[in-house]
Amino acid sequence: MSLRSRREFLADVGRGMLVASVGSALATDMGLSSAQAFDAPGRLNFGALESLVSLMQDTDPEKLLPQLAERYRGGTDLRTLVAAGALANARSFGGEDYIGFHTFMALAPAFEMARELPESLRPLPVFKVLYRNAARIQAVGGVKSEVLHPVEAAALPANRQGGELLQELTRKGDTQAAEGAFAAMMKGPAGEAYQHLQYEVQDEVDVHRVVLSWRAWSMRDVAGEDYAHTLLRQSLRYCLKIEQSYIGKNQPTSAIRQLLPQLFDQYKLLSKPIGKREAEDAWIDDLSKIVYSATRERAADAVAAALAEGFSPESIGEALSLAANRLVLHDPGRRPDQVQGDKITGSCHGDSVGVHASDSANAWRNIARASNPRNVAASLIVGAFHTAGQAGRSNPEPYPLPEQLAEITTTSPEVLLSELDRAIRAREQFRACAIATRYAESGGSPRLIFDRLLRYATSEDGALHAEKYYRTVSEEFSVMRPAFRWRQIAALARVSASEYGTPAPGYTQAKELFKV
Repeated sequence: MSLRSRREFLADVGRGMLVASVGSALATDMGLSSAQAFDAPGRLNFGALESLVSLMQDTDPEKLLPQLAERYRGGTDLRTLVAAGALANARSFGGEDYIGFHTFMALAPAFEMARELPESLRPLPVFKVLYRNAARIQAVGGVKSEVLHPVEAAALPANRQGGELLQELTRKGDTQAAEGAFAAMMKGPAGEAYQHLQYEVQDEVDVHRVVLSWRAWSMRDVAGEDYAHTLLRQSLRYCLKIEQSYIGKNQPTSAIRQLLPQLFDQYKLLSKPIGKREAEDAWIDDLSKIVYSATRERAADAVAAALAEGFSPESIGEALSLAANRLVLHDPGRRPDQVQGDKITGSCHGDSVGVHASDSANAWRNIARASNPRNVAASLIVGAFHTAGQAGRSNPEPYPLPEQLAEITTTSPEVLLSELDRAIRAREQFRACAIATRYAESGGSPRLIFDRLLRYATSEDGALHAEKYYRTVSEEFSVMRPAFRWRQIAALARVSASEYGTPAPGYTQAKELFKV
């Protein structure tokens, strides 16, 4: 989240507290409530963006990209194209289609990737995701299969905490009541409604649940405040659909539902301020090993204890990120019986446990950074519970192994970058991992190796995860301490080699359109 949007978020939370104190009617008179169309009949309408959104929903992907390229050359910027793509996706899928919500979650990372590229190449990551978006919209039936429609705001019961109410309605699987309640909450500041939404996100450990929630919020900074409700409804409807599946199949729910309030009570976290105690490297490493290797209950307890001791959310979050990174570096890769499409024996990308864990940890950290104290603590505890308990198949030692590292003898950063390209194109993931580790030791520029890896995150499909994981690594690298940050790049090098060889649909057409 940018500094600007983080400040807006916290301002929203503050305004939400004021709305609660003065009442919604007076708040509207004071100009505190967002102006959004909750009760309009018929189809959702996106105002000035409607024609572009409709174009993206109505047009086959092969025909869409040339039209978007023409608009781009005519002055429509990438931000506008991404915003329209996000709204077309939300209206079409509402967070309920697997490929659909994966595509939505790739849009903001693709936009950020574009900003790292030279001007001539900037459209490529965005256009390839917009192609994926249009292809999926057409595959499920286009406009006639839209999921999101206008919703009427319900009358909220007095003296009910919003998050608890929304959680209760969602646990019942009551879509109409939950949507109505959330629409009423969204008549106030979006940041406050988002705080209430986190109660549902924290109810289960599911990568899509948390990453969709985070990406829906971050897309608000791209698309604008007027569309916050449409974007955030996806997260609510995803939670509702999962809950309805549990109810329909009589499946048990996650132990975190009982554990989280127990840990709040045990450590008295709701009555304690969020700490500012910065941890030393050894403490971060030790906590990350607990989260990586312990049971989920043990990991959650360790984080709750750390919060009670006053350690800062950033220190705890760094340990979560490092634990998830360990899952990538210790992963033996797919077994022969797990081969699926481009996910060959030994591969580690797409839905691999470490990539999922890393994207989840990144989302939990980002949500914690812009939350009220209750949700800061909850996000970190649930984040630890989420990451833990997944190391059962992990190798005892992380990649690169000593013998793999010994094969890389050059110390020249320039030569190492060339060797990295060759290793990735040969799908030699462990060699790529070793080269990235040697590059770190050589004192090479982080920007130069990110530029190399960005090429592959742009060109490859990555089983729907290339954009998200690249953005996860670049964000985590930027905030992690020097002792740990290069492990992120080693993991990205491995994943880049693993996913190489399956170019993203639409990428070649985008290159031809922009003559690059």
